[in-house]
Amino acid sequence: MDTTILRTLRSQALTRKLSGDELEYIAAFARNVSYKPGAFIFHQSQPRRFWGFVVSGRVELRKGPRGRPRIVFVLGPGASFGESGLLDDYPHSTSGYVVEPTETIQIPRDAIVRIATERPELYGRLVAAAAQSIADRLRATPGRAGAGEEYESGEMRREKDLLGERDVPAGVYFGVQTLRAVENFPITGIAISQYPLLVKALAAVKEASALANFELGLLEKNVCDAIVEAAEEIRAGNLHGEFVVDVIQGGAGTSTNMNANEVIANRALELLGEARGSYEIVHPNNHVNLSQSTNDVYPTSIRIASLWALDQLGPALSELRDAFLEKGEEFSDIVKMGRTQLQDAVPMTLGQEFRAYGVTIGEDVERLHEVRALLSEINMGATAIGTGINTDPGYASLVRTRLSEITKLNLVTAPDLVEATQDTGVFVTVSSVLKRISVKLSKICNDLRLLSSGPRAGLNEINLPPMQPGSSIMPGKVNPVIPEVVNQVCFQVIGNDLAVTMAAEAGQLQLNVFEPVMAFNLFQSVDMLTQAAIVLRERCIVGITANRDRIRSLLENSIGIVTALVPFIGYERSTALAREALETGRGVYELVLEKGWLTREQLDDVLSPDSMTRPRPMAAMNNGSEPLTGP
Repeated sequence: MDTTILRTLRSQALTRKLSGDELEYIAAFARNVSYKPGAFIFHQSQPRRFWGFVVSGRVELRKGPRGRPRIVFVLGPGASFGESGLLDDYPHSTSGYVVEPTETIQIPRDAIVRIATERPELYGRLVAAAAQSIADRLRATPGRAGAGEEYESGEMRREKDLLGERDVPAGVYFGVQTLRAVENFPITGIAISQYPLLVKALAAVKEASALANFELGLLEKNVCDAIVEAAEEIRAGNLHGEFVVDVIQGGAGTSTNMNANEVIANRALELLGEARGSYEIVHPNNHVNLSQSTNDVYPTSIRIASLWALDQLGPALSELRDAFLEKGEEFSDIVKMGRTQLQDAVPMTLGQEFRAYGVTIGEDVERLHEVRALLSEINMGATAIGTGINTDPGYASLVRTRLSEITKLNLVTAPDLVEATQDTGVFVTVSSVLKRISVKLSKICNDLRLLSSGPRAGLNEINLPPMQPGSSIMPGKVNPVIPEVVNQVCFQVIGNDLAVTMAAEAGQLQLNVFEPVMAFNLFQSVDMLTQAAIVLRERCIVGITANRDRIRSLLENSIGIVTALVPFIGYERSTALAREALETGRGVYELVLEKGWLTREQLDDVLSPDSMTRPRPMAAMNNGSEPLTGP
């Protein structure tokens, strides 16, 4: 018996009135589960799988769209969650988002069912206590909460910016400029926190800048150390919930940059033992943004985040490539009819067909490696337009060195910072590679759907693994849902590429203000393609099987094999043979033997897999001048 679990249960309001025997009985089912910041204990709309308690840490109960949820309650040590799971596994109405390192104790749903069966009186008391807990929480929940609204104490702090003063919730780390951005840009409902690689990249830039400024004598050590520690926490996954501005925004990314500046400044103040908002000590602009502009911070962060994202897409595509190549080996002995323009062409092996899919995906893995060099060129030190105004002469080189060390990336400073600040061509190139991948991947999915069509009235050469019933009205129907969903991902990525192209073209003079929409579309495309590649491999390709008898039947009854006979019986005879086969419905093999143009042994050699699916020496062939045997 885990004494920690037992001690925790004794201290909980929901279970403290139970007897020692009852507590030990429940404790036998319980388990300790730890979570890091940024994790979800449970998700809105997913079934309740356990009931539990927060032992230590902090968990936000969030409700609404993933991008901009409302924070409806905060769970601290001693709080319970998932109490409704005592009644049924009906989906959660909120999500449990971990704000800081959290320890929990959980009792699985199947254990609850067992308790209800074995100890019904105990189960009844638990349900009653759970109902009281839920009621207490509802009374404590404010009628409205979300980005920019206090959800605990209701206390506020006063901040000011260029436009005047505003009250900011005392409990948040972002400040007045972030608050204005949240109000100004309710566009997609997707906050930048939904792209954690971008948040981590922003933190890395701020950390590198603080180190460079300190080495240049521009920042005091205690302020530098606090900024660095705050940035390191964000890179570790903390405080991501404080990055609340919409991914698409006006201002060329200024709101994203200020969101990062304010969060880091306020966390740095805490680390120094000061109150949030004490900006005379650590200021978002004067200290966190020192020697920087949004115009070098934001594009550099996008590039770094893109490099990290490609580190996820590349392996996903490589594994998909390998899955196709493995199927190519598995199907290497199956001769089938190849097709051009959806008409019978010439024989090939099913293995050759699948190997080609692997090779074409492998080509795009190489293209991803090539664009990394372009993304590695940054413009830190450019500040507003590339002239480096308000920076020390040694800053650009030094910040690039520190940023490379932090990110473990081989970054280089652009040779012309004015050009680099206005040019977004790299994003066009990356997007075009993602489009190329999508076009080819979608074509492969089209083929998979066609090759598996049927099962009785289609090609039916391969079987895709059945994933789910395919119709609400047609019994027995199973659809190719995995290739279908990958097709749709590819359509979206192709559309995203047009948005990136238009945004890049729309830049003016020394700056392109439309980088936010470029970043949004690039990150969405990479994320979707990464998941699509994983899903296609795991839930489709590895489970594909071949219908050997069907493939053989289609091959033997196809006039396409006539092409293999041209070198032996001539083009004219082959054409007549094809016409007769079509008109009579008889097989080519049968007709050749009947006419005595080739012996069975010769015909079997000509139509063997080795002969029909790869080159063979031509000198030994008859070249069609006369049939090898007979008239």
